[in-house]
Amino acid sequence: MNKELLKSGVMSLALLLVTVTAFTQTRLLKGKIVDESTNPVAGATVKVTGTSVGTSSGPTGDFQLEVSNEARTLDVYYIGYNNAQIPISSDFMTIKLEPAADQGLDEVVVIGYGTARKRDLTGSMVSIGVKDFNRGLTTSPDQLIQGKTPGVMVINNTGQPGGSTTVSIRGNSSIRSSNNPLFVLDGVPMSGNSPLPEGRGGFTSDRGNALSYLNPSDIVSMDILKDASATAIYGSRGANGVVIITTKKGRVGSPELSVGATAGISSMREFPDVLDAGRFREALKFYTPNDAATADYGESEDAFKAITRNAVTQNYYADAVGGTENGKYRVSGGYLNQNGIIKSSQLKKYTANVSGNFRFLENKRLGLDFAAFLTQLDNNYAPISAVVGSEGNLISQALQWNPTRPLVDANGKHTFVSATTRNPLTSIDAFKDVAVTNTTIVNITPYYKITDDLEYRFIYSVMRQTGNRQGMYRAGLIDPSNVKNEQAFSSNNGETNMQMTHMLSYNKQINSDWNINAMAGYEYLDYNYNNNIAFGGGFSYMGLSYFDYLQYSSVATREIASYRSPTNQLQSMFARGGANYLNRYLLTATLRRDGSTKFGENNKYAMFPSVALAWNIAEESFLKSNSYIDQLKLRLGWGQTGNQEFPSGASLNRLVFTTQGISQANLKNSDLKWETSATVNVGLDFSVLNNRLYGSIDYFHKKTTDALFEQTLAMPGPAGRIWVNLDGEIVNKGAEVALTGTIIKNSDWTWDLTGNVTFLKNSVSGLLGYYETGALRGQGFTGVLGQRMTNGQPLNVWYLADYQGIDPQTGMSMYKGLDGSISANNDPATNKFYSNSPNPTTLLGISTNVAYKRLSLVANMNGAMGHYLFNNTAATNLGVSNLSDRNIGSSFFNTAVKESTSNSSAPSDRYLEKGDYLKMANLTLSYRVGNIGSTIKNLNVSLTGQNLFIITKYSGFDPEVNTDGSTNGIPSLGIEYLPYPPARNVLFGVNFSL
Repeated sequence: MNKELLKSGVMSLALLLVTVTAFTQTRLLKGKIVDESTNPVAGATVKVTGTSVGTSSGPTGDFQLEVSNEARTLDVYYIGYNNAQIPISSDFMTIKLEPAADQGLDEVVVIGYGTARKRDLTGSMVSIGVKDFNRGLTTSPDQLIQGKTPGVMVINNTGQPGGSTTVSIRGNSSIRSSNNPLFVLDGVPMSGNSPLPEGRGGFTSDRGNALSYLNPSDIVSMDILKDASATAIYGSRGANGVVIITTKKGRVGSPELSVGATAGISSMREFPDVLDAGRFREALKFYTPNDAATADYGESEDAFKAITRNAVTQNYYADAVGGTENGKYRVSGGYLNQNGIIKSSQLKKYTANVSGNFRFLENKRLGLDFAAFLTQLDNNYAPISAVVGSEGNLISQALQWNPTRPLVDANGKHTFVSATTRNPLTSIDAFKDVAVTNTTIVNITPYYKITDDLEYRFIYSVMRQTGNRQGMYRAGLIDPSNVKNEQAFSSNNGETNMQMTHMLSYNKQINSDWNINAMAGYEYLDYNYNNNIAFGGGFSYMGLSYFDYLQYSSVATREIASYRSPTNQLQSMFARGGANYLNRYLLTATLRRDGSTKFGENNKYAMFPSVALAWNIAEESFLKSNSYIDQLKLRLGWGQTGNQEFPSGASLNRLVFTTQGISQANLKNSDLKWETSATVNVGLDFSVLNNRLYGSIDYFHKKTTDALFEQTLAMPGPAGRIWVNLDGEIVNKGAEVALTGTIIKNSDWTWDLTGNVTFLKNSVSGLLGYYETGALRGQGFTGVLGQRMTNGQPLNVWYLADYQGIDPQTGMSMYKGLDGSISANNDPATNKFYSNSPNPTTLLGISTNVAYKRLSLVANMNGAMGHYLFNNTAATNLGVSNLSDRNIGSSFFNTAVKESTSNSSAPSDRYLEKGDYLKMANLTLSYRVGNIGSTIKNLNVSLTGQNLFIITKYSGFDPEVNTDGSTNGIPSLGIEYLPYPPARNVLFGVNFSL
């Protein structure tokens, strides 16, 4: 009987399994999502109607889904497009989406400590995605957005691979503190420090880009928060704006591998305009006829071409994504090998990124997100320092080289002239400057959905950066008498940053009219930095790198130093609340309370509030029937933010250790407090003609008070320096306009044109006296400062001698005196006048995208106007005083007025030039080949030209330059001094998926 029961049970179970299998038989459905122009749509959600079975389209728009035989329709969703319900008609389907009437308004963008729909935004912010990024060779994220959004200025300070940039949002507003925005990576604020140790002597002085550890190919979007109503949630670090970087994540679907490769050539865009051998001989006869024979060596050399090259760049990238609704992953890796256009310079960059998103428990309310970023940079630097003496650097040596003198003698050796007139090829051999920097970032974010509307989230992040830099100087190559006095150094940096953030967020659709959201949190950050350096001299060359055996140096030459930053911690409490009534009336308010170890014991904490209102006018009944207006939103915001970007320990009595003993570096100030900026912003967002034309207009007024400044105490106070809050205020105000239009849009052709323009005005008032900065360098310019912070003017204005031409009798420069006289006897060092500003008054960006079927052309231009640059390169390196031994600039060879060769250069407005420019930043022609067989999907090939041409009257290397001329920590702007020149890049690229 038991056997019969068992047999019956087995048979029944088998029958049940067969039946269930029959009714739940599945099949594999494949397809492709495309937009109205048949371009692939990545990231679209595809679900079987009425079920939770779904996936997302990959980078090529392809998807595959296991569906039951009973499935009849698919629901397809993608931001900016109409939701579609598509009948399942075959095993492979091509689904075409149509743009939604309210295109982009439901798009989710990243804001401080959260996300929001575009339609719900009340602050001034811009979101830039992958398709809008700049194309070409980029080594850091800030280069992706140059010229792409109003109010944001990005300057490539140097053409050096991985070199530094200057980034400002809505102008500069601080006298002494940093003006760089806060960069936030996946919710984690970055310190903004470069791990590269400083060099010494003639080694490169550029510290590199602090964001170069990120691979631009890992980034999916960058959201720029510009006004205080958007940035106040970051409190003491939000005064200069916030840039939120969001990286790519995993997606639902079968594993997919995407591969990209780029190779290209970099070259000089334009060589400096100095005399060639023929013109040099003419100049000798005109200016120094007595030396014409002895200074002519009979050859024809171009020293600048000798130190440059056509440099090859290779860039490879791959990522793999996949997963399920409850477990998604992404793994990526990249390799960049960029040879610089100056011989011996090179950047190798290795990157890896691993991220995952998981949900646990039966109700899937427990989740865990994690990400790890690993980067190594290997740099070789050319000897291009901005802080050099009469010997100059590699750039000046090439500019000044006598073009009739051979660079290589008859024996094949580099021609030796003197220790001060250096052969640039010898300088390349004499310096060895290498660095390895490593960055590791780990972010772990567990979260729990307490209810459908209430979520707790915890962020734990650790960032570790190390930098090792080693340099050696073969002094004997430069001067044979120093063959036993060669030098080397080894320097190390280390930085560890830790963040812990607790957040509780609530979002509730109360009824059809009201939606409310709220967020509160606590955050703790700790920054720890240390450095050490060892130096030695007295080596004799034995074929080895001196920094590998520093112990063999002469004892008398050895130096050692080490440093660890004082405690630098920040703890904060913050909250944000918002309400949306009828999708018409929006309110957002934030409050943050920051406490920092940087400030005086009487002012360790400060509050940073903001409030913003928005009115969706297009939702009102009197406009609902208007078929021309798709969006019309008015925004009004006010808020306060702070700036604490100055050295830790500044408010304390700080001591330093030296070989002579212990000395006081800083005096205590218990009342030192935050530098505070209050901003008012009024904005209008609009879209008309079925979204064929859309854009925004913003006006802002930002006032900064309690500016942080380090000054020397006046007698009879104690000797030393002290940090204080200055009287007075700095005002930035202006207007921003962004406009995008779809000029052509049909089945074959599309043409979009985007432009943005920013008008800026900056002024300082209420200062007691003025403060100087802007170190001008070169022979005769020792200790010369060319810029001032002074009342009634913008920051960093030029104060220079008023050049009045060449005295035709003496050939000497004439200058205007304070009494109005004009004479060669007026001292240019003391007769200084306001000479204009280095701050652009207008920023410009232009982008266009033209597509015909599978062929597309993308162009991005950027520019700036209304500012003046000091051509320090020309001032101290190219004048006629070089003759007869050295070369001069072509513009100085003037036969109409004979300038005396004894006329030394001086810091005057003779060398001040308008910096207006418009640059073709990148131009890309691409062709979408599509699928090849069943393996290669969405093959795309492209040809990109970068930095192709520039429209400007500036005579230097490039008006987009900013050599560091800071003095006593006060930043400078608009100086060009012997920089690493910019390169023109031509790149061929290919990408596809498997």
